[in-house]
Amino acid sequence: MTHDVDVVLDALGRREPVRSSDPAILVLRALVADVDSIYDTQRLSSVSITPST
Repeated sequence: MTHDVDVVLDALGRREPVRSSDPAILVLRALVADVDSIYDTQRLSSVSITPST
């Protein structure tokens, strides 16, 4: 099943459920959940960016 990218991103931005088994959409849903958990005591993920030298 293909998804219109703009429709999916708009739905995720409005925190509407997006049902899909597409790995990219699953990652985006997890990231939205992580951002929404900012007020919880523990984050779901952590990202470190180290500049290259």
